Amino acid sequence: MNLIGQYDSPFVRRVALALRFYGIPFKQTPWSTFGDAEKIAVYNPLMRVPTLVLDDGEVLIESNAILDHLDELAGPSRAMIPDCGHVRREVLHVCALATGLADKAVSLLYERVLRGEESKRWVERCRAQIAGVLAVLESERAKITTRYWFGDQLSHADIAVACVVRFTREAHAGLFDAARYPSLDSHAATCEALRPFQEIVQPLAPPN
Repeated sequence: MNLIGQYDSPFVRRVALALRFYGIPFKQTPWSTFGDAEKIAVYNPLMRVPTLVLDDGEVLIESNAILDHLDELAGPSRAMIPDCGHVRREVLHVCALATGLADKAVSLLYERVLRGEESKRWVERCRAQIAGVLAVLESERAKITTRYWFGDQLSHADIAVACVVRFTREAHAGLFDAARYPSLDSHAATCEALRPFQEIVQPLAPPN
């Protein structure tokens, strides 16, 4: 398998971490959505990452769709999400909040570094959405006493939240205050201490 994208993307990183935790061999092609857009377009007309090229040439796009395939490969007993039921919906809910937050954090970064003049209204909206999701995630995580979000086993929700916390902290230092979100900060630290997290990581390199 060939994973296209760089690990400073929370979307690419969550896929790479799932591959590593599942023990699925893969190689990474660290193309940038801006610097290597034409190369990515050969596989994904949206020119977005992550893009996963399977061994038979089939191409999967969008992190949730890719993870769905990886879960099938891992099998129900090893998948980092239940195959049905209430807990599955809860995991997907947390993942949706985390990836939605990531989408807004990425948009806000692009607004800052790519536009000559920021749209005040758009920036304020993104900041409000980011703050709102962080508050909800903090409140939910504060109620949980287990090591991970849904018990003692790592889930896609844990990975998604840890990845977006790191990205938000690096991309928008003023938007993530550990004192304001202590449960999320602790959760991210627990995940980042795991070897795969330490191996699959890249300092943020914004487009220019």
